[in-house]
Amino acid sequence: MRASWPAVALLLAGCAAAGGWSKTGADSATASREYQDCRALAESAVKTDADIDQDILATRLGDRQRAAGVRVETQAMQEHTSDRANAIIAACMRAKGFAEPR
Repeated sequence: MRASWPAVALLLAGCAAAGGWSKTGADSATASREYQDCRALAESAVKTDADIDQDILATRLGDRQRAAGVRVETQAMQEHTSDRANAIIAACMRAKGFAEPR
């Protein structure tokens, strides 16, 4: 039932460092701290979406006839949530004056 949320959490946790973001005058510890702050913001923002995805998936688990469609839809929901989280992180880091990784 909680298939979507762990996927998003793993995605966000997979970027434990500063994700390649840089800022003139900021050391790696500062970049990492700011990145973690943005990740936490993104995690909070997409939690509702992930919870809704979980609820939708839970209602469809017993539907054997549409199993392939459910898998495709589940993957699409996870990708959408992941993309949204990444966009939030990027906007947050840019707002803090960091340059995007190359």
